[in-house]
Amino acid sequence: MSKPVIAIVGRPNVGKSTFFNKLSGQRISIVDDVPGVTRDRIYFETEWCGRKMMLIDTGGIEPGSNDEILNHIEEQAYLAMEAADVIIFMTEIRSGVTAADREIATLLKRSKKPVILAVNKVDSIGALPPEFYEFYELGIENGPFALSSIHGTGSGDILEEVVRLLGPRETDEEEEEIINVAVIGKPNSGKSSLINAVLGEKRVIVSPVAGTTRDAIDTRVVNEHGTFNFIDTAGIRRASKIDDRIEKYSVLRAKLAVERSDVCVIMVDAFEGITSQDATIAGLAHEAGKACVICMNKWDLPEKDNDSVKQATKKVFDILPFMQYAPVLFISAKTGLRIDKLFEHINYVHMQASTRISTGMLNDMLNDATTRVQPPSDKGRHLKIFYMTQVSVKPPKFVIFCNSEKLFHFTYQRYLENCLRETFGFRGTPIQFVIRERTKEE
Repeated sequence: MSKPVIAIVGRPNVGKSTFFNKLSGQRISIVDDVPGVTRDRIYFETEWCGRKMMLIDTGGIEPGSNDEILNHIEEQAYLAMEAADVIIFMTEIRSGVTAADREIATLLKRSKKPVILAVNKVDSIGALPPEFYEFYELGIENGPFALSSIHGTGSGDILEEVVRLLGPRETDEEEEEIINVAVIGKPNSGKSSLINAVLGEKRVIVSPVAGTTRDAIDTRVVNEHGTFNFIDTAGIRRASKIDDRIEKYSVLRAKLAVERSDVCVIMVDAFEGITSQDATIAGLAHEAGKACVICMNKWDLPEKDNDSVKQATKKVFDILPFMQYAPVLFISAKTGLRIDKLFEHINYVHMQASTRISTGMLNDMLNDATTRVQPPSDKGRHLKIFYMTQVSVKPPKFVIFCNSEKLFHFTYQRYLENCLRETFGFRGTPIQFVIRERTKEE
């Protein structure tokens, strides 16, 4: 059963993102006093009085603007309103009722959707200020409700009204497994285009202007391959090239998106070719222990021959020697080339990252590996490996007990990792080792 969608709309700087962050309990939307900071729809699942719902934060609506990006933002807000079951119309008391508020109110009344009017920045305690009553003139049936997004006062009343307007709850179905997929890469590598391609609608703003996507955007995709939550992230540039305060927030948000993902899709511009910056970005996913698929995007652009895929793959692993385990997929988000294969790869690497091997099977492999290649020694002292066991998945993590951590050289760890992959697969996922030193008596 799909969860009801609640869209928060209004003109810029009325406190929509602050309210959204307060309800979610996290700093998901970027909050700044520059108009147009929230550019796409930001999703978050929350619960009130036992009722689960999907909140959407939107960019501010500025009727009559000629700015291209602001018009894109407005388009995204309209899409959010179309998808919503209930709309929270946010205004703020300090500016009073503006011409833009009146235009938005007229638009919302035409939508025939249930609308709740929230008057934000009512921070005083006690009697409501006289200016509050001006908002009745907007003619919104449900409200106005006094709200302070910063302090959270009034938010409970608004959520109770949301639950009332949603009506009786349908019977819950079993929760399906959802794979969280972070789409990461440099600016203009095609991340937003990929999200739009897998969803089949203009979900995120696609523009040749670098830095168009500033927040990490969640998009639910359900198809024959399963249920996926795609997280579109801001393009990650070299730290030396980041001088915009908001972009620094965006890069941090992209890194946090990697942390909460199950699988990372690493987007590389195939026309430009893989670079050291791509390696830095891929390293974020690798260090975080995330299953990965490397997507060579824009594969429709370069001239190709029978050897192109082989040569391009070799270049990928020359730049990313630490990610030899990751599959490489050649796609075009623009034309849809091999997009269907992407879902198969995501499911496969997620399954591999979730694989658990019994201790008995692991030690059979370990005995075979140490017989083929003897453990290292130093000054007559030999490394002795007693046994190994798997302690977690996503990523697969193994604890190895031995007589000397110092003797356990990283080259032998790499050898054992190769043996694990040769025997059990683990395609598409990093493997982590924890070395524990024990005496023979222990």
